[in-house]
Amino acid sequence: MVACPLVAYAQQPKKIPHLCFLTFDPGTSQSRAPRFDVFFNSLRDLGYVDGQTIIIHYLSADGKDDRFPALASECLQLKADIIAVSTTPAAQAAKRATRTIPIVLIAVGDPVGTGLVESINRPGGNVTGMSQMVPELSMKRLELLKEAVPSISRVLVLSYLSDPIAPLQVAALDKVAPSLGVTLFVRDIRSSADIAPAFDAGVSEHVDGLIMTAESVLVVHGAQISEFAARLKLPAVYPYVVQAKAGGLMAYETSIPELHKNAALYVDKILKGAKPSDLPIQQPAKLNLVINLKAAKGLGLTVPPSLLARADEVIE
Repeated sequence: MVACPLVAYAQQPKKIPHLCFLTFDPGTSQSRAPRFDVFFNSLRDLGYVDGQTIIIHYLSADGKDDRFPALASECLQLKADIIAVSTTPAAQAAKRATRTIPIVLIAVGDPVGTGLVESINRPGGNVTGMSQMVPELSMKRLELLKEAVPSISRVLVLSYLSDPIAPLQVAALDKVAPSLGVTLFVRDIRSSADIAPAFDAGVSEHVDGLIMTAESVLVVHGAQISEFAARLKLPAVYPYVVQAKAGGLMAYETSIPELHKNAALYVDKILKGAKPSDLPIQQPAKLNLVINLKAAKGLGLTVPPSLLARADEVIE
């Protein structure tokens, strides 16, 4: 009889994937911006526990998009297996840095219009994810403002024009404004120091309404913008529900939690072998209209019943 000794082979440890997260919002891997909780919690629900089954590198540009190229390079040094981005400048920097590492857009403005992907259904390359459809929604916000306050004719537009999605939104607003009988006054907001002068310019132009375009840097300054609008009694339609809940007249927003949850699903699929080029860009299935009646009362406005009937939430 020939004895065949059993040879014990040490099992190779499974490689833990590294995810690099690029954002404007301040924070660290231990203290992330709360608005991304759904994305990170969804990853956890899918089995990706930071420090155990995945390593998450949270890299913030602290509101300065010129830092993104360096942060994208840092992702490569960290040997990221996948990059998630929350804003278009971050996505562009990441795409310039690598054409092989998958990049997931967790909720950016217009991936096609800004050249990040070839098309919605066939992204091509290494980029895919979620779109907020911001040019189309910016037009809708101006229409809602006019519907809520028919007398409005001069509207202040606050926009971060360095962001590639901002000119697309301004162009969309310019397209629809004449049919609404509205003149637009666009002011560039690059930092918090630009907010007060922008409103001062609006007062000089006798504006009677406010629109804010949807860029991440404006999210950071959203509370300050809402405070100025309330002080000057300017009716406004915001791109973020949190601003209506904080005292703004209205907000018309994509369902950000839905997009963030689906972005986490895309991260999971890619880490399990799916190619970004095979995953179509997803657009929001749900839009939220929030109307703040308390704010309307403070502005001396009566919101049309037809508009209230369409609201997903009415704040009394």
